[in-house]
Amino acid sequence: MTVNRVATAAQSAYFLAQIENAGSALDKTQQQIASTKNSTIYAGFGNQTQVLTATIAANARNSAYTTATGLATTQVDLQDTQLTSLSSLAAQLQKAVSDAVANNDASTLMTQASSIFDQASAILNSKDANGDYIYSGGKTDTAPVTVDSLSALQALPATSDAFANGDIKKSVQVADGQNVTYGVTASDVGTGLMQALKDIADFDAGPTGDLNDATALTGAQSTFLTNAISQVTNVNTGLTAVTASNGYVSNRLTDATAQQTSMDTLYKGFVSNIQDTDLAAAATQLSLNQTQLQAALQVTAGLNQLSLLNYLPTTTTG
Repeated sequence: MTVNRVATAAQSAYFLAQIENAGSALDKTQQQIASTKNSTIYAGFGNQTQVLTATIAANARNSAYTTATGLATTQVDLQDTQLTSLSSLAAQLQKAVSDAVANNDASTLMTQASSIFDQASAILNSKDANGDYIYSGGKTDTAPVTVDSLSALQALPATSDAFANGDIKKSVQVADGQNVTYGVTASDVGTGLMQALKDIADFDAGPTGDLNDATALTGAQSTFLTNAISQVTNVNTGLTAVTASNGYVSNRLTDATAQQTSMDTLYKGFVSNIQDTDLAAAATQLSLNQTQLQAALQVTAGLNQLSLLNYLPTTTTG
């Protein structure tokens, strides 16, 4: 006579499935703890997958905006220093002309004017870290100021001929649908100062000029220089306004950077809430999964060892 097991094939299959499920749950929890992620594939996030991918994409755009804004801020800061210097040069020219009139002596004016031209043209022809001309208006490989001396400027038919820059002004996208223009061109910021310098050089080269020998001003020299004071004063005022406008742009970029930082924190926190494992909860779940697997194994093992012999009465001999 054959004694069969009590457990049926269906029962065995059921408990084996329970073991498989418990093992799979344990593996998943262990993987979550090891990777610190709730899942390593998007499908593992269920109905939150679309929200997760959209948030990651939005943060990637925000990171790109942050990088671009940082580069723009660097240039604007440099422009601030240089525009302040240009304004200072205009103030120096104003003082030099005023002193010539006040002292009735213009013998050093042209030397000062030539030095101011050299410094101004060097600023307007400056380059960024990549070797591109900052004030080129899009013509990054072309020096925006074409003359290298005050005498060369004086020889030109018009001051506008001293500039070779384009008209494109740099701008940066700081957020979705938000752009900030921060570039300035050499002709925009330098024409007034160069015109004042050319006018002085033109007068000096004329029949009533010869300012190097003007230790006592003639009537024509005094009249010209007196009028030049007003012209250079206006140039200085204009450059101060340009510098202030650049400062306003700097403030906008600073605000944009703060907003980008805030959005980065928000996006990363949102992604973390979906993606990152709660290690405390996962540790508790791991213990539960281990207990469930152990229980399933014990029940299955015990079930497979049972037979009808376990239920037959015990025979004793006496």
